[in-house]
Amino acid sequence: MTQSEPRAAMSSKTEASEPENAETRAVRRHILLVTGLAGAGRSTALKCLEDIGYEAVDNLPLDLLPHLVAGLAQTTLPAMGKPIALGIDSRTSGFSSDGFIDLVRRLKADRRFRVTLVFLDCEDEVLRRRYTETRRRHPLAQDRPVGDGILRERNLMRNVRAEADLVLDTSDTAIGDLKTMLVGHFGLAARPDLALTIVSFSYKQGLPREADLVFDVRFLENPYYDPALRPLSGEDEAVGRAIEADPAFPGFFAALTSLLWPLLPGYEGEGKSYLTIAIGCTGGRHRSVFVAGRLAAWLRERGRSVTLRHRDVGRAVS
Repeated sequence: MTQSEPRAAMSSKTEASEPENAETRAVRRHILLVTGLAGAGRSTALKCLEDIGYEAVDNLPLDLLPHLVAGLAQTTLPAMGKPIALGIDSRTSGFSSDGFIDLVRRLKADRRFRVTLVFLDCEDEVLRRRYTETRRRHPLAQDRPVGDGILRERNLMRNVRAEADLVLDTSDTAIGDLKTMLVGHFGLAARPDLALTIVSFSYKQGLPREADLVFDVRFLENPYYDPALRPLSGEDEAVGRAIEADPAFPGFFAALTSLLWPLLPGYEGEGKSYLTIAIGCTGGRHRSVFVAGRLAAWLRERGRSVTLRHRDVGRAVS
């Protein structure tokens, strides 16, 4: 994955070419197709979706999908039924990437349904570690190294990934964070505004893959070089006071909020339901933590719902 892709990973191809109003969308049964690489969290995602109100079915054989959809089409009031989340595994009987893509396109052409294809991806090294830690063999490489199975499946699923409406990279995503992302994209409760998440991070640990917007605060004076502040974090008052005393901070924060505030209604107008703003510094412990917290408080004061997460604050100070 390129560094720009995590932000593009929140792509939204679904119905982009067919605008429709809220009333039209409300009477179409939502079918959420969840697939991806083995070990990337498909089953976990389906459990999360089930928790928030979806009817979830995992490991559905591809040749049974048309029959299931035909059954759903027979319901007299599809708007009254729960939305459906279906897990499609590349290992299931009759699976082929071309056949799956063709089926997805035909389902999207059916005006009785609103179909979204979600692909769960993950870095190869993280997948290898997950298989090693659980002592599992890769399903596509039972008698070969795990890496061979990962490569084989990635090649098999390449075109499916390109077809997906939403790609979620779970390489550094905890279960709770995955559920937060899924709720943001597919939560059933009516919500008039964006679900905002602000995450602080360390550039040494890499960009958050779920980030839509990234801001670099490494230009601010670093409290790490003050021995009294080094063991603290941006959540401590002493660190906050030091950062606020930096002459560059007031102008930066005013510019940041002036930039962000008018963007939010624009995103909402385009139908975006979830936005992640990432704030990064060198170690992810002082400057980014403070700025992320200050930004979250600023948005909450103006009536926005915000989830705040400090990804790297617990890592060793460096």
